Amino acid sequence: MSQQLRCKNVSLGYEGDTVAEGLDFTLESGDYLCILGENGSGKSTLIKALLGLIPVMSGEIERSGEAKQSGIGYLPQQTVVQRDFPASVREIVRSGCIAKSGFRPFYSKEEKALADENMERLGIKELAGRCYRELSGGQQQRVLLARALCAAGSILLLDEPVTGLDPKAQAELYELIASLNNSGVTIIMVSHDIGAVRFASHILHIGSGRQLFFGKKEDYVRSRLGRSYIITESTESGEDADIPEEAETVPDEKPVSGRLKAAAAAGAGALAIGTGAAIRHYVKRGERNA
Repeated sequence: MSQQLRCKNVSLGYEGDTVAEGLDFTLESGDYLCILGENGSGKSTLIKALLGLIPVMSGEIERSGEAKQSGIGYLPQQTVVQRDFPASVREIVRSGCIAKSGFRPFYSKEEKALADENMERLGIKELAGRCYRELSGGQQQRVLLARALCAAGSILLLDEPVTGLDPKAQAELYELIASLNNSGVTIIMVSHDIGAVRFASHILHIGSGRQLFFGKKEDYVRSRLGRSYIITESTESGEDADIPEEAETVPDEKPVSGRLKAAAAAGAGALAIGTGAAIRHYVKRGERNA
């Protein structure tokens, strides 16, 4: 696999105030990176930096291969106004080609064919003539994914893609994203949902303004940080959580904050009896879809 992104000891912030520091990770072609962290940890700022919307305060972000040539396809969180956008599905998907068309006031034959191909790929070809605002939440996300693929077909950055979707639509979207990854598309997903972990190949966890973990998913779910995060999120979401019996010390793991330790202890006490098999389920299900 070839390297697409490399963050070298990056610090990010605004007007001299640091939001996140010590970000050091590599993304290779075909990876599925899940970025985790609580609100205010710097995930949104990292998204802006990866998209080239803000400069780094220190360190360096290297883009190579497709990430440098074609950029990154971006699926942002939707606002209420955006969900009510009065355009056809075809128009929205084709708009992903605008950056490639330059000053040309029309789409080329190749760009129209690319839009049709991506609508077919995501199972929305029959919705091409429908108004976007008439679609369900899950269908709208498929439309925006197709648009992002038109913008940059080899690497996608998804910001909380299942927010606001019902459980069935969430599961279907996760499966769809996993199928894109299996076909060779590199995925970067920012999420609060622990369900996203099962499909990932790598985890980046940011907390307290710094990188706490970067490495393979299997190492994360066995680490103290991964165990505490999954227990805490499971408690808040009402899901079952089952943790591997013994934690392993992972070399890339950074010290866990006192807040996370306290949350882990509280969650472990509450879930010690009768916990399900969530983590093994996430890992095994993700492997079956790999």
